[in-house]
Amino acid sequence: MRKALLGAAFAGALVVSALVGVGTSQAATSQPCDIYAAGGTPCVAAHSTTRALYGTYSGALYQVRRASDNTTKDIAPVSAGSYANAATQDTFCANTSCVITIIYDQSGRNNRLTQAPPGGFNGPAAGGYDNLANATAAPVTIGGHKVYGVFVAPGTGYRNNNTNGVATGDQPEGMYSIFDGTHFNGGCCFDYGNAERNSRDNGNGTMEAIYFGNIKVWGYGAGNGPWIMADLENGLFSGVNQHLNSGDPSISHRFLTAIVKGEPNHWAIRGGNAQSGSLGTFYNGVRPNVAGYNPMKKEGAIILGIGGDNSVGAAGTFYEGVMTSGYPSDATENSVQANIVAANYNTSGSTSGPAVGSTISLRATTACCTTRYISHSGATVSTQVVSASNTATEKANASWIVRAGLGSSACYSFESKNTSGQYLRHQNYQISLQANDGSSLFAQDATFCSEAGKNGQGNSFRSLNFADRYIRHYSNNVYIASNGGSNAWDATGLWADDVSWVVTAPWTP
Repeated sequence: MRKALLGAAFAGALVVSALVGVGTSQAATSQPCDIYAAGGTPCVAAHSTTRALYGTYSGALYQVRRASDNTTKDIAPVSAGSYANAATQDTFCANTSCVITIIYDQSGRNNRLTQAPPGGFNGPAAGGYDNLANATAAPVTIGGHKVYGVFVAPGTGYRNNNTNGVATGDQPEGMYSIFDGTHFNGGCCFDYGNAERNSRDNGNGTMEAIYFGNIKVWGYGAGNGPWIMADLENGLFSGVNQHLNSGDPSISHRFLTAIVKGEPNHWAIRGGNAQSGSLGTFYNGVRPNVAGYNPMKKEGAIILGIGGDNSVGAAGTFYEGVMTSGYPSDATENSVQANIVAANYNTSGSTSGPAVGSTISLRATTACCTTRYISHSGATVSTQVVSASNTATEKANASWIVRAGLGSSACYSFESKNTSGQYLRHQNYQISLQANDGSSLFAQDATFCSEAGKNGQGNSFRSLNFADRYIRHYSNNVYIASNGGSNAWDATGLWADDVSWVVTAPWTP
């Protein structure tokens, strides 16, 4: 089936250095790539939108582009070796939307990641390219400071097919990444690592990348997933066997450290909680017992969020990751894990939304429409003027019970107050009221994530599975809309106002 379906001597000192971490006010003296270099396996690529991965790095971490005028802005650490200056992004992106256009390489080799081109599969953007990530869709904190990750919805992808110094053939390499262990799917393939230089499936062994998700078409581990596995092309491997390797556990920490490393006829999978504790080793042995993977034929491109042939069906969130020259020791990786834990990743960067279980109404903030609320009449959803003089039914139609997101408990679903079991759901970009059919698609379509209101008022609600689209009123109808696009409701005029909603007391408690 085609991939298309869809040394101990210095370790103690390194741990002490790593535990300096990213403090709340000053940079670490040693960051992950310093630790790898001390272990004799230097970084050849270092990507992060959240922090510097070298103690002396002060250059740009990533670049954003705003929709209002298509200008770009580089986002750097607040100081050398420190956390990203998210305030710069927030100021630049105020009253509009932004996407991440470049994830810079901190190693000095210019192995930056940009919008992935078409390959064996086309992406959904113009020219067959993949989508770029919504720059505000994954807010978290490091050491108590707000930063942003890279939220990969299906169709989003980054790539560099012309790299410098990345392992090729059977050369040894290592890589780690920090992912959101609760954001995944069964699509192909949420990867970070080594891939083909032509964006095509070039056969067994032409990739070596970290995979995270719960697809079972190829390999899988114990339980129902998700699993950390290695994408080696034409196979996701959880160990030596082609399919089940029970030593690879289901693992879903909110912040997940994932490691894959390989050398001639030897490779390993490791992982752990990026917020606490040590790493586990889930596989350490010879290459898979399937033809074509020994020796390896790695090509040295770098991918993020997609498969080697540009398979674009996966979902996940990336915070940081590196690739090394040489096969890192467990001791070196253990020191890196200590540094990651000390960095203090947390979820408190998320914008607060309405309380789960409460009943609310959602009022428009656009100057024309501040008496209009999201309402339903049967399956049809629109904005309606609601006041004390409305009937009891009309008031109930504009009242919503806040539920934990059916597709992600970090987000929200909105159940009709007067039609039990029916939820706001997008379909063909339009919002309607539909009964929950229990499907994964319905859960995704009916889940919206809260952000600060784009016009500075209230909240904006982003679609979980279309990360560039927010609940918007347009001509009194309700859609999920991007800031610019081919549909009338994607118009840039008044976009920030139209996607901003005030959460009010319900018309029907």
